Amino acid sequence: MARVRLSVAERREELLRAAIEQIEARGVAAVRIADVAAALGVSNALVLYHFSTKEKLVAAAFTYAAQDDLAHLRKLLGRRTTALRRLRAAVRWYAPTGQAKGWRLWIEGWAVALREPALREVTRDLDKQWKAAITEVIAEGVAAGEFGCADPVGAALRLTALLDGLAVQLTSYPGAVARSRAQEWVDDALARELGLDRRALTGRER
Repeated sequence: MARVRLSVAERREELLRAAIEQIEARGVAAVRIADVAAALGVSNALVLYHFSTKEKLVAAAFTYAAQDDLAHLRKLLGRRTTALRRLRAAVRWYAPTGQAKGWRLWIEGWAVALREPALREVTRDLDKQWKAAITEVIAEGVAAGEFGCADPVGAALRLTALLDGLAVQLTSYPGAVARSRAQEWVDDALARELGLDRRALTGRER
């Protein structure tokens, strides 16, 4: 059966999704242009037409994944509800015990970013935007009198550092930490940063 003719934008998106899947399955170091092409039944030349090198394909794939994650984060934080509800929903989604996908992808990305400037910019930008979004909603909650936090920027950094660290533990070392225990730690940290009793935090979410 002949393949459906796609627009340039549609073809690029198809290639990026395939690249993400191959990176998650094989790792950045092992993945090849040929793997992405084979997954879609297209030629290597077609992949190289859109992305002239593997490095550019990988950087573009991570950028695509980052934008997808950020779009979902903004959706959660843009809901018409209290800052506390929005913040807790975002943290629970992003936590390695939540529904966010791709932790294996991002751990791969962090490792490769140590040596690849282009990928380092992608991961750094995602990190900055995530922290900025969390900082903003914490500041909104403080202004509305929902909770207290003297340093929203520091709180956002500490929360994301905890979530990233737990993601490495749960993804790289299965069984090292029980998922239920990890979620308790996330809730404890959130309550502490907001100056709330943990029982009050969960009670307000009902």
